[in-house]
Amino acid sequence: MDNSTEKLLTAYVPFPICIVNDKGKVTSANSRIDEVFIYDRIEDADIFALTGIKLSEFLDEARDKCLYLSRNAKVFRILTKSLGDGGERAPVLICFLDVTNYEALKTLYNDERLCIGILSIDNFDELSANTSEDKKSALLTEIDRTVRQWAAKLNASITRYKEYRYIIFMEKSSCDKLVENKFTILDAIRGIEAENGFPVTLSIGIGIGGKTPAKTDELANAALDLAYGRGGDQAVIRRGSKIEYYGGKMQTVEKSNKGKSKIIAHALQQLMEQSSRVMIMGHRNPDMDAFGSALGIFRLAASAGKEAHIVIDKYYVNMAEIYKQAKETEAYSFVNNEKALAMADEDTLLVVVDTHRPSITECPRLLSATEKVVVIDHHRKTEEAIENPTLSYMEPYASSTSELVAEMLQYFHGRKNFSKFEAEALLAGITVDTNRFAGKTGVRTFEAASWLRRAGADTSAVKRFFQSDKQAFMIKADSIAKAEFLECGVAISICEGSHPDMQVLNAQAAETLLDVKGIKASFVAGLDSEGVTTVSARSFGEINVQTIMEEFGGGGHLMTAGAQTNLSPMEVKEKLKGIFSDLRI
Repeated sequence: MDNSTEKLLTAYVPFPICIVNDKGKVTSANSRIDEVFIYDRIEDADIFALTGIKLSEFLDEARDKCLYLSRNAKVFRILTKSLGDGGERAPVLICFLDVTNYEALKTLYNDERLCIGILSIDNFDELSANTSEDKKSALLTEIDRTVRQWAAKLNASITRYKEYRYIIFMEKSSCDKLVENKFTILDAIRGIEAENGFPVTLSIGIGIGGKTPAKTDELANAALDLAYGRGGDQAVIRRGSKIEYYGGKMQTVEKSNKGKSKIIAHALQQLMEQSSRVMIMGHRNPDMDAFGSALGIFRLAASAGKEAHIVIDKYYVNMAEIYKQAKETEAYSFVNNEKALAMADEDTLLVVVDTHRPSITECPRLLSATEKVVVIDHHRKTEEAIENPTLSYMEPYASSTSELVAEMLQYFHGRKNFSKFEAEALLAGITVDTNRFAGKTGVRTFEAASWLRRAGADTSAVKRFFQSDKQAFMIKADSIAKAEFLECGVAISICEGSHPDMQVLNAQAAETLLDVKGIKASFVAGLDSEGVTTVSARSFGEINVQTIMEEFGGGGHLMTAGAQTNLSPMEVKEKLKGIFSDLRI
């Protein structure tokens, strides 16, 4: 490009421009460039020093996003054009289009977009039952006052349409403030004192970004369902497919009414009677809880007179003893994934136990092989969940899925041939998920265990299910001895080497580390026999280990959680240390 052409461009183009050579130096600029830069002259200046944008980015025509520059309280959109023959050494024309008003309008539009929130008092029936009539009115008035004052600060419209539920309409800018403040309303409601020390908590579901108000309302309801499924006392935001979680500090409150258990047992019995066969599966590499609850559901199906099969491909070495005993009884049918897929049809009832996440089930393809799916689980709900199950029984308050199944067995009409071995398997499931009744136990947990004991469960036989070999014991002992203790009350350790039972060893080591005075939470990582890093996390409830394990693609409960990850055990350890450094617990 000759000098005359360059002069014409800089003289007659009606918006700020400059021309940059192949070295990134400004060779010329028009008089309007001072709208962008405050300097008197920018000739010979480096374009990267002026804009913070590399020359290669100006030249990249395949970039996904437009380039923008904020200067002098204005926003400019940047357009570029290679001059001359278009070669690599050709100069580049850079144009700055003032889009300040457009960007301000876009920001205003985004800030004023409608957000719908639904607020619900957790366990309202239980709260009412535990509060005397003379104090119930004062308690509800205090909750209502706190919620309305909070909404007023957000300039939001709020309406109570049930005794325990509100709907709130607000602008997105107000919702952004909620996120920035980490939903302090959850702490405010939790601080309200109820009779008998019963905790008062709130669940919030917020929908953002729906194309219509109806779609936004649908997102809010889905978010509230997710908050409930995760145990309450938290806020969930759904921005289309993106989901965000806040809160979840309280342990889930146990429900004293067993009415739902009776209803689910009756509904499951009807589904079984209307199906040609029943298939039961848990998560991959099942633990005692998944295996015990599967045996319990098998007994329900057999009592309904239905052909039943338990789907299991692989299992950890620690499950060998109980699996061997189950096979020796010849009372159960175990099938692998391929055989299960070959047998399944539209009239098959599939019961998924101890998980609700499709990706970690024993055979994910089986979920689409039948139209009738039942989910029975005690884990807090995650965004990855089996869609539209025919029947769902998810209770995060429960200690284990085995506890839920044990209750259902008591209310299953026509139950027969419930064996001593099945009682022991269910009791083993409860035992392992409660750390031998040391954590996450409620009245119903002990009632279920008591019923299983009366049904013939031998605690000595259950204990033998948990025996490990010498090598496993030494690995666990070594990891406990080498644990690192952080100042925030967190213990982190690694189980060296690899072992088929690494998941169990991690869990046992993590549980033992909680015995150390001053420790609030423990994390142990190690490699299983397939080279996958498994992580176990335990806490007393002050630290929510579930949300931390979700950072590694796992989940669980407030006090008990775990994950499987492609990171090495050492990488897991360093990431955990970084998380607690950022949290400043």
